[in-house]
Amino acid sequence: MEVCRRHESTGDWVIRLHIQPGAKSSAVVGLHGEALKIRLAAPPVDGKANDTLCRFLADRCRLPLRAVVIGTGLTGRRKQVILSGFGERDPVQFLLSSEPLVNGK
Repeated sequence: MEVCRRHESTGDWVIRLHIQPGAKSSAVVGLHGEALKIRLAAPPVDGKANDTLCRFLADRCRLPLRAVVIGTGLTGRRKQVILSGFGERDPVQFLLSSEPLVNGK
């Protein structure tokens, strides 16, 4: 299994994630088995962690919020997220190598 793959027809990226909600701050941790591990500074209640995840990925990938969709795993730690409009580059490599944003910039 791959951590991420690109749909040839749409150009969208699908990323496998392992989420750790309730952390002090949101951050990309690294690879966790066959998934990218992300810590989220949000509790896993009432969709807060899912909302924080989408906003975090949109900010880090410099995409509009509507371009980040949770495809599977709405109620679990294992998720598949779809990124639209990210282009040719591998989003996992980008997230692992990119500098953290400060105040969304």
